Amino acid sequence: MTEDQLEQEALAWLQDVGYTHRHGPDIAHDGAAPERAGYRQVVLAERLRTAIDRLNPGVPAAARDDALKQVLELGTPVLLAANRQFHRLLVAGVPVQYQQDGETRGDFVRLVDWADASQNEWWAVNQLTVRGPHHTRRADIVLFVNGLPLVLLEIKNPADQNADIWKAYDQLQTYKAQIPDIFQYNELLVISDGTEALMGSLSANGERFMAWRTIDGVTLDPLGEFNELQTLVRGVLAPAYLLDYLRYFVLFEDDGTLVKKIAGYHQFHAVRAAITQVVAASRPGAASGVQANIKGKGGVVWHTQGSGKSITMTCFAARVMQEPAMANPTIVVITDRNDLDGQLFGVFSLAQDLLREQPVQARTRQELRALLANRPSGGIVFATIQKFMPGEDEDSFPMLSDRQNIVVIADEAHRTQYGFEAKIKVRKVPIAQVDSAQEDIKSIATGDGAPALHHVAFAPPPYRAETVERYQVGYAQHLRDALPHATFVAFTGTPVSSEDRDTRAVFGDYIHVYDMQQAREDGATVAIYYESRLAKLRLNEADLGLIDDEVDELAEDEEETDQSRLKSKWAALEKVVGAEPRIASVAADLVAHFEARNTAQNGKAMVVAMSREICVHLYDEIVRLRPDWHDADPEQGAIKIVMTGSASDKALLRPHIHNAQVKKRLEKRFKDPADPLRLVIVRDMWLTGFDAPCVHTLYVDKPMKGHNLMQAIARVNRVFRDKQGGLVVDYIGIGNELKAAMKEYTASHGRGKPTVDAHEAYSLLAEKVDVLRAMLHGYDYSGFLTGGHKTLAGAANHVLGLHNGKEKDGKKRFADTALAMSKAFTLCCTLDEAKAVREEVAFFQGVKVLLTKRDTTAKRRTDEQRELAIRQIIGSAVVSESVVDIFDAVGLDKPNIGLLDDDFLAQVRNLPERNLAVELLERLLEGEIKSRFASNVVQDRKFSELLADVIKRYQNRSIETAQVMEELVAMAKKFREAASRGETLGLTEDEVRFYDALAHNDSAVRELTDETLKKIAHELTESLRQNLSVDWSKRESVRAKLRLLVKRILRKYKYPPDMADSAVELVLQQAEALGESWSV
Repeated sequence: MTEDQLEQEALAWLQDVGYTHRHGPDIAHDGAAPERAGYRQVVLAERLRTAIDRLNPGVPAAARDDALKQVLELGTPVLLAANRQFHRLLVAGVPVQYQQDGETRGDFVRLVDWADASQNEWWAVNQLTVRGPHHTRRADIVLFVNGLPLVLLEIKNPADQNADIWKAYDQLQTYKAQIPDIFQYNELLVISDGTEALMGSLSANGERFMAWRTIDGVTLDPLGEFNELQTLVRGVLAPAYLLDYLRYFVLFEDDGTLVKKIAGYHQFHAVRAAITQVVAASRPGAASGVQANIKGKGGVVWHTQGSGKSITMTCFAARVMQEPAMANPTIVVITDRNDLDGQLFGVFSLAQDLLREQPVQARTRQELRALLANRPSGGIVFATIQKFMPGEDEDSFPMLSDRQNIVVIADEAHRTQYGFEAKIKVRKVPIAQVDSAQEDIKSIATGDGAPALHHVAFAPPPYRAETVERYQVGYAQHLRDALPHATFVAFTGTPVSSEDRDTRAVFGDYIHVYDMQQAREDGATVAIYYESRLAKLRLNEADLGLIDDEVDELAEDEEETDQSRLKSKWAALEKVVGAEPRIASVAADLVAHFEARNTAQNGKAMVVAMSREICVHLYDEIVRLRPDWHDADPEQGAIKIVMTGSASDKALLRPHIHNAQVKKRLEKRFKDPADPLRLVIVRDMWLTGFDAPCVHTLYVDKPMKGHNLMQAIARVNRVFRDKQGGLVVDYIGIGNELKAAMKEYTASHGRGKPTVDAHEAYSLLAEKVDVLRAMLHGYDYSGFLTGGHKTLAGAANHVLGLHNGKEKDGKKRFADTALAMSKAFTLCCTLDEAKAVREEVAFFQGVKVLLTKRDTTAKRRTDEQRELAIRQIIGSAVVSESVVDIFDAVGLDKPNIGLLDDDFLAQVRNLPERNLAVELLERLLEGEIKSRFASNVVQDRKFSELLADVIKRYQNRSIETAQVMEELVAMAKKFREAASRGETLGLTEDEVRFYDALAHNDSAVRELTDETLKKIAHELTESLRQNLSVDWSKRESVRAKLRLLVKRILRKYKYPPDMADSAVELVLQQAEALGESWSV
């Protein structure tokens, strides 16, 4: 196919969607049907005049002539500034004045009919000759709408290998320099070589030209992989699509440098789908009938980090504000952090041309109320969700507006939009108000939940006269109390879907999904690579893996006093992470690594440290190694720390605490590729909502997981120049967390139904509430709203007295049921039916706390006392929570001299509860196998299979319990012997694992000596450790490289060729398993 043939095909597609074809030479001033006065003229003036007259019949002719003149004479020689001026005229209309009835009237002259595409004239002109100041060029295809040259297509020969798509891009740059007049009116640029087709804006560099992969917004590449140009023509250049696109999806930002941005296909269709959903959810009729489940739920837009979520939100706001069905709505943009609020407010403020309204930022709670209370319509208000907090003298947040046409946009909605449950709070009031406060209570007082010393009776603590205890809900509920009929739309890069939180349960189902894989395929983001450079700690592997679980457990169900316990856990780890020798080691490696990386690819890096103190120590050590990087002046220096703080901070931190203006300046410096600031150390700041495309490396020295981890690593996935990918360098062991997070955010490509339907969850809630009510039958707790701790304590005592046949433990039944109730409530908390029992749910939770807190506290105290000794003696052994439960059930103390010593095995074997003993030993062995042999493929199979066989026979009752006990004890001894084989063989643990993989082949054992197998195991271990890395986007290439490496080593030692292939695969499996342990 030639270039001309491709051009003719494109013209045929354009005619098919509604364009009229005209040949450029025919409409030239000297052509058969002239439309131009000369080759310098780029607007078809008479066509435009005719359109203006047709679209503006009520405007006097003189004013219409003035409008035409304004379009033809934009009044600025700077290309991009002229283009911005034209875009304003195109979208908003041309401002004119004229006299009518003796008065001067202002009006806008429309250049385009945005509502009805058929009222406009659509021309596709090929081979259009344009003369510039010094050159004459011929554009392949130009699309005219009412005589305005809005789209230019540059096409290259599909059959010419040298004429690729980037030749077309280069051609456009030449055109912009030599025939700039036609670009003053340009809205979109399209380049294609037949295989690829990309679209960009007038100011876009090469990496910002993007493919348009859909027509209907649902099916990707509907016409096949090599029909990108036709997909683009039908998907965005079709008249109805193009009108919507030009009106709401083109924006200019001027933050010192003017930039023109256009939306990608995912942003375009996400906004269109969101508008449909919001209109439906905001209708008064949505509160009942078949639409009741979507009332107020605008849905969830999941667009992965780095794919332009802020621009999507801006376009959505512009589109919904001009949606006739919404009747001039008010937009409320909610974030959960001041820095994010400021960043997003900045994006919206720069897009005033698109929004046609100046956003306002609520700086205080009082200002927020003033901005929203009784507002009749319109407006864009920014606020943090924390500003929706009742005053000291308020039990709930007052309603600010009951209008239906309020749209709340929640940014990063996965973090703070689940605060619907009630919690027990204590509030101090003047003594004179206590009585009246108790009378007016709507949310009750329950005391601090501290149990009395007696093991049965719970006596209420003495009340202080000036305190009143109440139930208080979270920010998300306050927000909905303030705006009860608003519609909520969630925008997130990392949605939450778990057993107790679900973004979709709160906001509705996904409106649009653009996940990591799709963004990478489109070139909207770059690949992220992972490199483990683990700085060894003096803690075992299990401690790091458990810390986040411990933090979650402490924060979820416990009282506020446990926050100090949480801090102490972190402090314990910080002492090790921040130890001087380790800091020195990390700093030296980081400096060498960063310098080597910048040799290959120039860019910037962020370092994430665990505490502010560690940030400073790491900074000092890096500066000691590279003194020239330091400068006390914020405007100078190659390395800085960005963190929060105050004047009261200790002297170590104060030099690095900056005010908001300095932080803003540091942000600009870091985003500027030419600025010498190359390295920034942070703890929490800049990890969300911060875009610096020139950052190519993230050094992680802080435990993270889930959406926080995904947000952090996305700092390096932004597209920039020749950046091939972003690199995450792991110094603390986030490998497993990274794999888990990646699995969560790519497993189902984000599609599908919510994991739990809210109404199903409510059914479960109602069931559990009924069970708990039945358990309290016989105890009158009807006054729980005002009864305070006395009512809670009475209910707890009643539960302790429950007896039900075999189930004597009323406390455990109540606690388990209350936990299930709580989880169900969090998934249906937005339903009115659930809100009706919110305080009672909180009451039951308070009873549960009374019943279980003492046991939990005592257990944790015991755990903490023994933790260090167990760590030192057991080493890497893992004991699951269920094992601890069985220890308690059979009355055994947790062993403190090693899990599988002979004395302990004898104690287990002689337990009277033989079935429990079997379960205990089974779980002990499972835990041991996971901890010691999780990365030994052969041994893990062997012991896991043996264990499974023994338990299966037990379950089938083919052998007696006593025999099972004997077999398990024997197996435990074999296990212990296997675990110490390394010492016998003279190999490290890792080398033993490869030795087992090699010795799995009987012929290898026969033909090779034991010493040879040991040598192979040693060399495999060293070589693979040096070469093993995790490469998500090119996994097969990494496996191929490792496979070749293993084959070379096996050939070197003459490993039997008949079994070499299977050995290679087994070794690779072993390497993969070890890779996980090496990266955590």
